Amino acid sequence: MSNPLISQNAMATAPKVSAWRATLAGLCASLVCIGLARFAYTPLLPAIIGAHWFAASAAAYLGAANLAGYLAGAVFAGPVAKRVPAAIILRTMMLLVSAAFFACAVPLSFLWFFVWRFASGLGGGAVMVLAATTVLPHITPSKRGLASGAIFTGIGLGIAASGSLVPILLRDGLSQTWVGLGVLALILTLVAWKGWPTQEAPASIKTHTHTPHDVPKLQLRALNLEYALNAVGLIPHMLFLVDFVARGLGMGLNTGSQYWVLFGLGAIVGPLITGHLADRTGYAPALRVAYLLQGVAVALPACGFGTGWLMVSSFIVGAFTPGIVPLVLGRVNELLVHHPAAQKNAWSQAATSFAVLQASAAYGLSFLFDQSGGDYTLLFWLGAGAMLLALLVDLMVVLYLASHVASRNAENQI
Repeated sequence: MSNPLISQNAMATAPKVSAWRATLAGLCASLVCIGLARFAYTPLLPAIIGAHWFAASAAAYLGAANLAGYLAGAVFAGPVAKRVPAAIILRTMMLLVSAAFFACAVPLSFLWFFVWRFASGLGGGAVMVLAATTVLPHITPSKRGLASGAIFTGIGLGIAASGSLVPILLRDGLSQTWVGLGVLALILTLVAWKGWPTQEAPASIKTHTHTPHDVPKLQLRALNLEYALNAVGLIPHMLFLVDFVARGLGMGLNTGSQYWVLFGLGAIVGPLITGHLADRTGYAPALRVAYLLQGVAVALPACGFGTGWLMVSSFIVGAFTPGIVPLVLGRVNELLVHHPAAQKNAWSQAATSFAVLQASAAYGLSFLFDQSGGDYTLLFWLGAGAMLLALLVDLMVVLYLASHVASRNAENQI
């Protein structure tokens, strides 16, 4: 057990970290542990199968290993952070993911590869829970939406890199590609190393008070459900967009890849746009706009309006794939502004809800796609329905709380 006095003395003598360096550290962590660790595997999958490292079915399970690790990281990061400083955990996770890239350059066995793909997912789940919550208390409140967006821009950069950097590295060979990704991850780990805050946030930028308030359990539960439904709505584009364009519309793999590039471009700017929107409007209104826009964008491929609208759909859904994260995180902190100690745990629960539904929907929609004989339209309609259901849940909670307040006011007047 750590000595509180030693910990306090260490924090007192630790150098202060500037807000921009802390934000950069968060960006590097999301880029390495989520952007590269998860999304770089997609363009590597055909090469892995083509090089006979693993059969197609085994390679698919290896992809699922990352999602399983992500869920484990999201579940356990919060409890571990109560005993170990978040900065140490984040540095360790970035090193772990970097090591996983190097380890995957040598396919010793299925178990070896599975363990390291699981480890890369573990790092991603931990970073999703801890990175922003470690950095944002050190950011001026009026800039937290933008800073949060910048942190999760790393996910978008990873998606973009999956469509551009990986094909270039593959020219030198599959093992060399894994090593190249490992080198990049290690460089970014070193860039972020001293950027993590190790001190308490300055009192001048803390926004909470110590006045007792009831925890808004209903709103938090609704938010977790909305975030989980949002995960379901993203799956059709994340898994089937390229295949829909290439085979469903008969445009070929090259054209399908171009739509994935649009998806990646949207993912780069999405968190910055949504973070800035939240700074201007507040997180609750920004979330409602996000659910509505996503619902429309996910439905567009099923409507058959043509390539122009399909490009719009790819970009918008790409933007919200990482862009929804700072909105939900900000809303969690907004609801618990009087309970700062509960914010990390609440965000961990939200991230876990997202991870569970994301993995479940990936398998569920794949099953429906197979059973329906390859009906892409069904997938996009279900995804759009999930987004609009998230909006409906949010509006129902707002109406319920408004009616509850009105009823209380009426009772008080009597």
